[in-house]
Amino acid sequence: MLDSLLIPFRSQPQPPVLPDGYSLVSERPPLAEELNALLVVCGDPSRPLARLEAALERSTWQLSVLNPAGQLVGFVRVTSDLALNANLWDLSAHPADPQQEQLMIVLVHTALSRLRRELPGCSISVAAAPMAQEALKRHGFVVDPGGIRAMGLSL
Repeated sequence: MLDSLLIPFRSQPQPPVLPDGYSLVSERPPLAEELNALLVVCGDPSRPLARLEAALERSTWQLSVLNPAGQLVGFVRVTSDLALNANLWDLSAHPADPQQEQLMIVLVHTALSRLRRELPGCSISVAAAPMAQEALKRHGFVVDPGGIRAMGLSL
């Protein structure tokens, strides 16, 4: 009788996984030199290392993807007011890595899952390179929702 009262859970899609040999690291940030090299190869301008180190130290947390050789091939960091808003920064995956698309999907999924656990209901914004747009759209992001245009000023 009790069995007829149970409602099955909706089937949830399996979370994306990293390819064999790759690892996801969140305990320690990458060296500023490593991150700067990844960002430059992904099309960002080179950044002063001291400022990049400060950004890493002041971030709420970060995720790094290492390839089987232990090299940094993917990255995202989060800043937040720990109440209402969170921002994803430096979302990147090495363009020469054959697993680039999968790395990006895993980074976005893992970051959003962690934010949902730690800051449920917060708004999330991201400034991302074109290579990240497919992974972001797959997770519900909308480019310029309602005609909202983000602006930035490089000082």
